[in-house]
Amino acid sequence: MNFVALDFETATHERNSACELGICVVENSEIVETKTWLIKPPSFPYFNPHNINVHGIHPKDVAHAPTFDEIWYEIEDLLYGNLMIAHNASFDAGVLRSCLDYYGIFKPKTEYLCSIQIAKKSWKNLTSYGLKNLANCHDIQFTHHRAGADAEVCAKLSLLAFERLLITENDELSALFSKNLKVL
Repeated sequence: MNFVALDFETATHERNSACELGICVVENSEIVETKTWLIKPPSFPYFNPHNINVHGIHPKDVAHAPTFDEIWYEIEDLLYGNLMIAHNASFDAGVLRSCLDYYGIFKPKTEYLCSIQIAKKSWKNLTSYGLKNLANCHDIQFTHHRAGADAEVCAKLSLLAFERLLITENDELSALFSKNLKVL
């Protein structure tokens, strides 16, 4: 399996307000790299107090961080040609789309899949398919709501789910997840 797991944290309710991004790169079913960027959002210096309470990132933490458009070339290299997986992917894909739109950047034709849908096919009848609950079920410790940690846990859970579903190649995803695969 080859894919990137991605997670955003936002400064406000606006989807273009990414303040942190984590990407975990998986090659041949192995995690090879996890990268995290703090990002200065367009709303800077304003951060919604609710968002700060969720992720703990404050305006001072991103005061000298690059804006999304300044790191896009690195992100694009990691995404190019890869399947993107995110936990609650509609949110993360929406943030990515909104950031690209805000800065007038061309959207790549990236396929993405939600790890919640993967988990629901793999582990039936759980009381919750939230990232923290799934991690607890598999004894995975992490710092929840920090983008790099969330992306890496998403990757680990996806790999465990693929193993359980006997999926060993990206091509095998289409049949099982045809209704769930989306394009950015």
